[in-house]
Amino acid sequence: MTSVSSGSLSVSSATPQEWALVRSWAAEEGWNPGLSDVPAFFAQDPAGFFLGRVDGEPVSAISVVTYDAAYAFLGFYLVRPDLRGLGHGLATWRAALAHAGGRTVGLDGVPAQQDNYRRSGFRPAHRTARYVGEVPAPDRLATGLVAAGRANRAALAAYDAVCHHADRPRFLDTWLSTPGHRALARVVDGRLTGYGVVRPAEDEARVGPLFADTPADAAALLDGLAAEARGFGADRIAVDMPESNPAAAALALERGLEPTFETARMYTGPVRPVAGERVFGVTTLELG
Repeated sequence: MTSVSSGSLSVSSATPQEWALVRSWAAEEGWNPGLSDVPAFFAQDPAGFFLGRVDGEPVSAISVVTYDAAYAFLGFYLVRPDLRGLGHGLATWRAALAHAGGRTVGLDGVPAQQDNYRRSGFRPAHRTARYVGEVPAPDRLATGLVAAGRANRAALAAYDAVCHHADRPRFLDTWLSTPGHRALARVVDGRLTGYGVVRPAEDEARVGPLFADTPADAAALLDGLAAEARGFGADRIAVDMPESNPAAAALALERGLEPTFETARMYTGPVRPVAGERVFGVTTLELG
């Protein structure tokens, strides 16, 4: 177990069971985390989750999930509201960032924290907006939609790698198979043209990722994922769309979704390029 102490605060690695508390903190902040996201987070990097404790009681949290030798992503940066302003967050941040080593680190920062992130070496790349609403049920779903489990897994992993800054097969295997997660792929003329996932959350069902070759592919997948969400009782969905792909916002507005809040994607250094025109929705604001 990794452990760092700062005054009365002790920072150490967290278990999946302990992280259930952090997910509840995130829900209280209005982040709307997925109900079953945690297993895939830990499958990718089980050592990338940290709790700050005072007298053994959790007071702060952060994740720094590593993907490969070059890239990591920071999320779940939280301090219990009644103990903010005491330095616990910064001490937890410093201890956890050491886990990234020399990797470039990414994060999605809310406007109120972006200046603090800049002081820590993060630079903005683009904004991401969350779109929320009820997608009307079409008369019929587009052709080519299949359960992602029926798609060629190697092709799907390769597609994902083009849309993300690092390969993430361990994460992907768990994300696609977690109970409650509904994953769809679109296959046209035998070729994979996109995939997406929807899962139950505290409020609106969360869509992510939503990767597609074209706006038409993305629309077909979004309609299909909204139908899947209705299947588990969610009438409304939320999808985090990067403003670096204008077609994403156009699709959201076309389907009647409304922007609610925004974050800034920020990095400490260079990242592997992605096919940004295919990214219609990021996986999560906590994992990139």
